[in-house]
This record gives sequence, C-alpha cells and structure tokens, in this order.
Amino acid sequence: MSAAPRPWHASAENIALPVLALAGALLLFGLFVWLGGHSPVEAWTLLFKGAFGDAFSWQNSLQRAAPLMLTALAVALPARAGLVVIGGEGALVVGALACASVPYVFAPPANAFGSALLMLAAAIGGGLWVVLAGALRQWRGVNETISSLLLGYIAIALFKHIVEGPLRDPASLNKPSTKPLAEGLRIGPIMGADGFDSWLGDVHWGLVIGLVLCLLAGLWLSFTAHGMALRVVGGNAKAARLVGLPSTRLILVACAAGGGCAGLAGGIEVAAVQTSANASVIAGLGYTGILVAFVARQNPWAIPPVALLFGGFGAAGSLLQRRMDLPDASVLVLQGFAFVLILASEALRGKLFQRPPLPRLRRVPKPPTAAPVAASTVVPLPTRGADETPAPLVSAGGKA
Repeated sequence: MSAAPRPWHASAENIALPVLALAGALLLFGLFVWLGGHSPVEAWTLLFKGAFGDAFSWQNSLQRAAPLMLTALAVALPARAGLVVIGGEGALVVGALACASVPYVFAPPANAFGSALLMLAAAIGGGLWVVLAGALRQWRGVNETISSLLLGYIAIALFKHIVEGPLRDPASLNKPSTKPLAEGLRIGPIMGADGFDSWLGDVHWGLVIGLVLCLLAGLWLSFTAHGMALRVVGGNAKAARLVGLPSTRLILVACAAGGGCAGLAGGIEVAAVQTSANASVIAGLGYTGILVAFVARQNPWAIPPVALLFGGFGAAGSLLQRRMDLPDASVLVLQGFAFVLILASEALRGKLFQRPPLPRLRRVPKPPTAAPVAASTVVPLPTRGADETPAPLVSAGGKA
C-alpha cells in the first residue's frame, strides 16, 4: 500500500523535474565537449560567463529572451486548451512579413502610433496563421501538431518568395530584404533613469512587451472566468461540452492569442533588430520557444526566467566559438539534450516524491474453538445394577 500524495508534491515536481532535466542536459553537453577533445568544466564556465558574466552578456541575453517569451506563449496558450501547437516559427515569419508590408500598403505616421499599427498587423497575421491550424483540427479532424509544423514550412517559403520577389528592395544586393522601416517606426532601446540606461544598453522595448504579455496571460488563465473555461476545455473536452462550454470558440481564441504573440515577436524582430524583413528573421526562435514553454510547464509566469536562461545560452555560443574553437551552433546540441530530457522526465511525474509501498502484513487465521456446552443440556447416563445382565445381541435373521 503506497502513501497518498501530499498537496505540495505536484508543485515540487513542476520545479524539480525541469531542473533535473536541465542539469542532465548540461552533463551530456559536457560529455559531448569532452569527446571533442575539450574541457567540460571550461565549457560550462564559458557558457554561464557568456550568458551572465558581465553587463554586455546580460544585455545580449535579455535581448535574445524577448522574442523567446512571445514564441513560448504561442505554445503555452493553446496547450492550456489541450492542443500541442508547434507552429510558432511560422507565425513569427508571417508576423514579420505583415509588419514589413504595411508601408507598402499605406504610409503610417512615423511615431509611436505608427509603430503600434505595425505591431497590430504582425499580431493579426500570426494569430490568423495559428487559427488555421486550430480550425483544421476542430472542423476537419487534422492533427494540430502536424498541421502547425507544416504550416510553418509554408510560411517560410512564402516569406522567401515575397521578400526576394515582389517586396524586394532594389538596394539590397547581397542579402534580399524589404525596404527599411522609417526611423520613427522603429522600436528603440529602453531609456531608463538613474543610470539604468547604461546597464540595459541596446535592450529594446520588446522585452517589456514580452514581460507584460506573460503577466497578462497568467492573470487571464488564473483569475478570469474565460481563462478557467479554457482550462476546463483543455482538461476534459467532453466534460466541457456536457456543461455547455463553447469548446471550439475557446480553442480558436487560444490559438489566436498564441499565434498573435508569435507574430508580435516577428514584428519586434523587424522593427527593433533587423529594421527590415530578411532571412535573418528565420533564426529558429519559434522552435526554441517550444523548449521554453515545455520547461516552464506551459505556465506564463514561469516563461520569462526560462526564456532568459535559454537566451543566455544562445548568447554564449559566440564565446564558446572564440575561446574553445567550438561551432557557434554547438549550443543547439545543448538545447536538443534539454528537450529530450524534458520529455523523458514526464515518465517520473507522480513518482518522484512517492514513498515505497509499505509491506503487506499477512493475517494469521485463528484456530477454531469448541463451543461451550450449557449445564442444563447435560443428560446423566443411565446406570446398570449389579444383578442386571446385558441384553443379548440379535442378528438380522432374528437369532441371538
């Protein structure tokens, strides 16, 4: 007989399992580096030094974490509705293309309002792209994981065709891209006070947008009736239909919200980093967002620290290349190890803090006892006198 799980077991496992998986990934990455003839300890040291070693490392890590928060929300929000959507990369690319296409349609004002229009176009483009995967699942029975992944490849192909064709800037010779955004439409760095601007450096407002959206998403899921209904649909869709919840509408809303976040990440990459839509936007941020969401257990409030961690790992790739002559993409091996171990750690869910079953005691049967005889039922045996003789035995034939 095993001990009943305690209330804190689930919360402790949500923290312990990802931490153990990341620790295992770092060990496997050290083994990978050692097999290549390098020191694992030096690789681990440079990995964290390149991510959080000085102010410049922090700036690079924060800047890389901004889009990861948004692409992780593209996985986490549909997951709360019971969907496994991994099309954040496609939504990001569509959002980047929509953002860069707005000046070709009309001339937005070169101010904060114009930048907001670009971000709105990016969010709408990414949201509609992921809604397509949700609609195929609800109305045609197409698996959303496969459809969202394939839609990502379609989005990348359309992006390359349009950027290198109809929207190509004639001035972009070696690297096809759209026309650069006007200076007033770009998203600039965060201007802090009391010297914080020097610490943040080139970190743009996309970081603040990501943090605010993660906070709002957590509040929406935890403290609103609509968010609770969404979690009910994700927990048991059949029960949600029985109580009258609009499952299809809630699922499409979750897909639109998640896709809108990923599309916004693409718009921020164009308006804050690249200043135009080009091949540099397709950097795998959507795929890394899948890993961030899984490590954060689809919790919007846990996404920012996890995004910062993986943004730091990405920032440390160049330091590993300079100091240890490792490829810049070697951090992708670390991400791959982490993703595999995160998935494998789910087999331990519910068992990590489970105590071994208690030995079963065998019950020994009691020996039967004779029932006591009442004194009133005892009949005295007849006695025979001395002059009496026993009766003769008579056989079956009647002879004595």
